[in-house]
Amino acid sequence: MAQPLVKKDDDRDDEVDYSPFLGIEKGAVLQEARVFNDPQLDTRRCSQVITKLLYLLNQGETLTKVEATEVFFAVTKLFQSKDIGLRRMVYLMIKELSPSADEVIIVTSSLMKDMNSRTDMYRANAIRVLCRITDGTLLTQIERYLKQAIVDKSPVVASAALVSGIHLLQTNPEIVKRWSNEVQEAVQSRAALVQFHALALLHQIRQNDRLAVNKLVTSLTKGSIRSPLAQCLLIRYTSQVIRESGVNPQTGDRPFYDYLEGCLRHKAEMVIYEAAKAITELSNVTARELTPAITVLQLFLSSSKPVLRFAAVRTLNKVAMTHPMAVTNCNIDMESLISDQNRSIATLAITTLLKTGNESSVDRLMKQITNFMSDIADEFKIVVVEAIRSLCLKFPLKYRSLMNFLSNILREEGGFEYKKAIVDSIVILIRDIPDAKESGLLHLCEFIEDCEFTYLSTQILHFLGNEGPKTSDPSKYIRYIYNRVILENATVRASAVSTLAKFGALVDPLKPRIFVLLRRCLFDNDDEVRDRATLYLNTLGDGSVTETDKAVKEFLFGSLDIPLTNLETSLKNYLRDPAEEPFDLYSVPKEVKSQSFAEKKAPSKKPTGLSAQPAAPTSAPDAYERLLSSIPEFASFGKLFKSSAPVELTEAETEYAVNVVKHIFDRHVVFQYNCTNTIPEQCLENVTVIVDASEAEEFAEVGTKPLKSLPYDTPAQTFVAFEKPEGVPAVGKFSNVLRFTVKEVDPSTGEAEDDGVEDEYQLEDFEVVAADYILKLGVSNFKNAWENMDPASERVDEYGLGPRESLAEAVNAVIILLGMHPCEGTEVVPSNSRSHTCLLSGVYIGNVKVLVRLSFGIDGTKEVAMKLAVRSEDESVSEAIHEIVASG
Repeated sequence: MAQPLVKKDDDRDDEVDYSPFLGIEKGAVLQEARVFNDPQLDTRRCSQVITKLLYLLNQGETLTKVEATEVFFAVTKLFQSKDIGLRRMVYLMIKELSPSADEVIIVTSSLMKDMNSRTDMYRANAIRVLCRITDGTLLTQIERYLKQAIVDKSPVVASAALVSGIHLLQTNPEIVKRWSNEVQEAVQSRAALVQFHALALLHQIRQNDRLAVNKLVTSLTKGSIRSPLAQCLLIRYTSQVIRESGVNPQTGDRPFYDYLEGCLRHKAEMVIYEAAKAITELSNVTARELTPAITVLQLFLSSSKPVLRFAAVRTLNKVAMTHPMAVTNCNIDMESLISDQNRSIATLAITTLLKTGNESSVDRLMKQITNFMSDIADEFKIVVVEAIRSLCLKFPLKYRSLMNFLSNILREEGGFEYKKAIVDSIVILIRDIPDAKESGLLHLCEFIEDCEFTYLSTQILHFLGNEGPKTSDPSKYIRYIYNRVILENATVRASAVSTLAKFGALVDPLKPRIFVLLRRCLFDNDDEVRDRATLYLNTLGDGSVTETDKAVKEFLFGSLDIPLTNLETSLKNYLRDPAEEPFDLYSVPKEVKSQSFAEKKAPSKKPTGLSAQPAAPTSAPDAYERLLSSIPEFASFGKLFKSSAPVELTEAETEYAVNVVKHIFDRHVVFQYNCTNTIPEQCLENVTVIVDASEAEEFAEVGTKPLKSLPYDTPAQTFVAFEKPEGVPAVGKFSNVLRFTVKEVDPSTGEAEDDGVEDEYQLEDFEVVAADYILKLGVSNFKNAWENMDPASERVDEYGLGPRESLAEAVNAVIILLGMHPCEGTEVVPSNSRSHTCLLSGVYIGNVKVLVRLSFGIDGTKEVAMKLAVRSEDESVSEAIHEIVASG
């Protein structure tokens, strides 16, 4: 039962908010629902019971089939009441209960009677309920009434019919499309809401017909729309037409731009804002087109309404990403918003100013932001920090004031994500602004003295180990690093030991002092710390001031060329089946682990519970290499360099499922055709693939391995091998035909008949491309790996990639072309970015390491230019990468 209504006194203000539904239970409410059957209806009590039932249903409570039926039949008895309020509750209840087809018949006559009532409220609600609960059969019977309702003089009835049409369009589109004439008439209605709903429905009816949408927009932009809501919709549809039409090549004008500009002078604020927003979001918008929209948004910045100020500053913030100069005229207005009571508005104003400000305004902005930062939440602070980072990269001479600001907020209270954003910003500034390195490293050193986040401490120590030894006075960082060995947890202590060792290896005069500190670490109570100290002491020499051997540096601090998952798998396999010879690091596959075809197709039949033995993970390269080496025809091909991901050669749900895996060797390529028979009544025998290599001139077929039998739903493989020039990335296109003998299978015995029929099945073509000769291989630190490559091997050139939809599309296309591993998340292109740098790494056939640095830029006509820099262990490979891009 609901709690009795009590008066809330002032001294109870701190208590939990009172709820009229507190403590109600389904069983009790269903008992109360018996009041619907009383001969003398109490309308007030009936309304209260329906309210409780609706509350329970909206809170996720479910009624059983029996309960729902009982409630439904009880509610239908309330149609005898003439109370308007109760009748509306009955409509809501019927909609929520969604009665079955048998039950709908019970209320149909009552609802149809209400649909023709003189009371508009009855008519409107009856239409909504009928359209919600009826199927297509009954809908055709009431279609005539619905058409009349659409053009009804009462706005309530017309809107109800139009909204019902929008919902029905999803389930019965053919019926709704017949209402076009009536909907077209409703668009001319004087009622604002009717016009809005009519336009929405008319557009949905025509949305798949581009020409019809164009005609609709053309006719309505001439001034027949009076409703502000409908006008906003029309602006959105107009923007869609503009995007699809593009700019007139002769005049350079956009269709309908004049209409959008005219809407900027509308009397309704929502229409003005919608038009301004639409103009700013036009593709390749010019400064001339932007100017009127920016002027209107500038006026909104000084509005007394917070929602208008927020909308304007948010839109200007987006414009500032692509057209910062267009927004500079609003800077004075936005500076006044820094002190706005609404912190969201203030944050957007700050970040917009940071994007549009000039060098002279930086110091003034920093003073305003300092007072502002303490009043906002961490998620807003992160936005400000990222904007400051961009500003510093834009004006590198101002790095001192910006770096000081970042270091000051780094010492203040804040969560992990906030502190990480600041640390990441300082690290980026150190890398991109050489003059900022010394002060930036000291700020980071001071931060780790009081850092409560282990992850950030270890990342900063790693960064110190990379950058500290290259500074003018590396010794000043040792104190901060060794403090971590004394004061921190085991994870940070281990990281600090590695950082100390880096200083000892790279700065020879410091080596004796570093050795003293490392020897103290031998007495640490953590195994990892002691092991690291022992390793470094035994590999870095005797502690004298001598240069550390280059091979030792590479071994200890060089990038790991092997994926960790592959290394873990190989080590587990070695421990499970130990051999006499020591573990060979070069035997670990370098290909990034992927799931093999057999792993994907094989059904899962594993024991469960405590008796289940843990299966040793096997990487796809391992599985493929073992499979190929077990086939005598291919055993002499040498070590497998790379296996591609499966390429589908058949469409889904066809009689036979076939895909191919390309295995690359130094002088050979083996195609593994994975076949599955999906027809239960057939068994295939003597299965082979006939390969036509007429479009792959450098390949010569040298062997095949046919498949004896292919029963239903049992994956198996057949192979074809080709010879190619040694160490050359030969490319070509291959056509394929699956040839086999079909034998019928007896369903009762499951045995195949003796006689069979020869048959063929055409497969899709596939290509061997340049990317098949490059292994994806990540590097832990691209900058260090790049610097350690011989600069003489570097080859640089520029390429035009032609028009592209976006910079992200161009970046993705080049990554796919080269088949290399994107490093440090550089494959992700920020939205609206006009330039981007992508870093790739891999191993070229012949086990030659390759690093690629791609710099992209896109202009106003969407033409993309790319600068390609390649370093490798072999100059000819650097040139080969350029040839791949030039021919791709």
